[in-house]
Amino acid sequence: MEGSGISNREKVGGKEGFNIMSIIFFCLITAAGVVHSPDAEIYRDSNMPVEQRVMDLLSRMTLEEKVAQLTSTMEMLGFDSGEKNSFVDKEGKFLPERAAEMFRHGIGQISRPSGMRSPRETAEFTNTIQKWMIENTRLGIPVMFHEEALHGLATRGATSFPQAIALASTWDCDLVHKIFTATALETRSRGVQQVLSPVLDLARDPRWGRTEETYGEDPYLAARMGVAAVKGFQGNAPPVDKAHVIATGKHFAVHGQPENGTNVGPGNYSERIIREQFLLPFEAAVKEAKLQSIMSSYNEIDGIPSHANRDLLEGILRREWGFAGHIVSDYFGIRELKEKHSVADSYEECSRQALEAGVDLELPYAEVYPLLLEQVKQGKISEATLDAAVARVLRSKFITGLFDDVYADPDLAETVSNCKEHRDLALRAAREAIILLKNEDSLLPLDKDKFKKIAVIGPNAEDVHLGNYSGFPGRGVSIFQGIKNRVGAENVLFAEGCRITENRPAPFSNEEIRFGDPGLNAERIREAVSTAEKADVIILALGGNELTSRESWTGHLGDRDSLDLPGNQDDLVRAMMELGKPVVVFLQHGRPNAINYISENVPAILEGWYLGQEGGTAVVEVLFGDYNPGGKLPVSVPRTTGQLPIFYNHKPTARRGYIGSVTDPIYPFGWGLSYTTFKYTNLYVTPDTIGTGGKTTVSVDVTNTGNVAGDEVIQLYIRDEVSSVTRPVKELKGFKRIALEPGETQTVNFALSPEELSFLNRDMHRVVEPGTFRIMVGGNSVDLMEIVLNVAE
Repeated sequence: MEGSGISNREKVGGKEGFNIMSIIFFCLITAAGVVHSPDAEIYRDSNMPVEQRVMDLLSRMTLEEKVAQLTSTMEMLGFDSGEKNSFVDKEGKFLPERAAEMFRHGIGQISRPSGMRSPRETAEFTNTIQKWMIENTRLGIPVMFHEEALHGLATRGATSFPQAIALASTWDCDLVHKIFTATALETRSRGVQQVLSPVLDLARDPRWGRTEETYGEDPYLAARMGVAAVKGFQGNAPPVDKAHVIATGKHFAVHGQPENGTNVGPGNYSERIIREQFLLPFEAAVKEAKLQSIMSSYNEIDGIPSHANRDLLEGILRREWGFAGHIVSDYFGIRELKEKHSVADSYEECSRQALEAGVDLELPYAEVYPLLLEQVKQGKISEATLDAAVARVLRSKFITGLFDDVYADPDLAETVSNCKEHRDLALRAAREAIILLKNEDSLLPLDKDKFKKIAVIGPNAEDVHLGNYSGFPGRGVSIFQGIKNRVGAENVLFAEGCRITENRPAPFSNEEIRFGDPGLNAERIREAVSTAEKADVIILALGGNELTSRESWTGHLGDRDSLDLPGNQDDLVRAMMELGKPVVVFLQHGRPNAINYISENVPAILEGWYLGQEGGTAVVEVLFGDYNPGGKLPVSVPRTTGQLPIFYNHKPTARRGYIGSVTDPIYPFGWGLSYTTFKYTNLYVTPDTIGTGGKTTVSVDVTNTGNVAGDEVIQLYIRDEVSSVTRPVKELKGFKRIALEPGETQTVNFALSPEELSFLNRDMHRVVEPGTFRIMVGGNSVDLMEIVLNVAE
């Protein structure tokens, strides 16, 4: 495609997502072939097809009502600027008289209605608004509500599961599906129909503060996790029943490897890299999981911002992939076409570019889309273009049942939110996410009889760290609390050791980040030494926090130019090591940090990212051997910032070497140890020769050769040995997490088809080329068995 860096050459036979002319035709005909009276309110008839209901309603709407459906509002605006621009008072109570002014033509969405309301209060609040909309607007069009739900509904009283990158560390798609099924129920029970999740970006530069929101660096892993998440949220959509919500894939597209590692930097990569890497998780979510909403990204590709990129949104997403859902803006993303990108000289132009590119709905509240009205009246924008966007927004309201069963059940909301079943699921997820990076001399699991006094030291020991885009679950277990619960408070010593930041993390706070004061940290380290001297073993809770890695916007920075641990943490580790006692490091953070000293000197290291509300309990279970860690890294852990990018699936010429250093990471993608050992044998490919359109099965036997039960994640990689365009040195094409008892052997099978073996050739056609493929299987991306697959003409 000219100007965007992406072409339409890879056609997949998809139809345009919402064909207005076809709908107009079918609108005239009932399922039985009977023509309806023009006065019949087809849109109110739940027995009629959605397409006919949409077009019937659309035909009745004024221009003002159509434009209103493409806009949104947010009650937080009222708390910031007083009642003038709000439909609630300062206590959050709905104001019908203000609604009569603001919503006289209706509205498309209301952003994040939960605020700080309880589950019951939120359900009652959304019900109040829906009742007013139905009874006080001309056509009675309900409103759609949306919330954030990156790793659980991000509001008060909802279950907070492990952060997205931690969920990716489980390599367990079934678990991810269960988590977002639970999240969907907690969300929908409050009267909310859409969530702005999952994040399908690839984390290919850990300087980026949003790394934690992703499912890692690999497109295949991100695609499998993304499909599981979308199916959990949406169920068997469409339609979307009252236990599920519309999911929103974000950020479309090429958002996860920004120039300079800073949020919203340009994503200027080749068309082949964009299609084969960055777009793959989105394509899988659309085609396999029937994703019903997409969010445009803030960044640009080849000079075209995504909110104005028609080739990306209409070309690839709708025409090639057949996407049928609606596209939302990222918050304030449309106005940034003028304010940040300078591709528009007015807000009218911003609105026109975004609408014509395919953005259907402006979030989080109406700023520039109200300006569409006069442009349509003046003929600057065609009414057909407006109608297409409105039809997609209405379709989402119909498929979620808003016109048929609009009200939430406050009793259900109160019952399911953070219920025991969901808390148990959060604990299971935290267990599965923990990664054993190192275990020298089998220090772990800890022997309680040997280690009577335990020193819990570190800046991340005492607080519960949930990560960004989190809510307020009302409960949470820290590492310190978890250990006290397990061995008794009298057997646990505590010292902060140092502070990563002097100020405590607060969600979405614009407070200036104040890194730990070196002088104060030196005193804290001396206190920690005095405390740790009395212990038999030292547990160090280190990493980062929600201030040092987060989404960056003006006045709210979150990206870093260094991956070293902040806040004098290495000094703390050195002081602890000098005591000559056993030391275990447990890491909590939002990005992989360069832990060179720790990896070289500390005997036992565990990675947890952010483990959710039940994290401290899971940590203790792993430390004492109640649970055998089986998580695997979804990203590579760099040694220095200078190594970046460090993702494993690089091209053959990308890692020649550095003077005085090495090119390999500290820990590779897919890495993760266990308290037991696993042996791989009998690797076969059956058949070992196929045609370019053929399929084969890869099988391998995996045996637990240790003395305890454990989980192993079997990983399948391929390498096209000779190809018309350069291929990565290896590519993940399959994985499976299994549980094995001591001495147990299980045969694991993977299917390889043209989908896994194909790539875009020099003409940008997807092909499987004849030749040999190296098939590699193992427990990480480095230690692999190999066998050859032959692909004949």
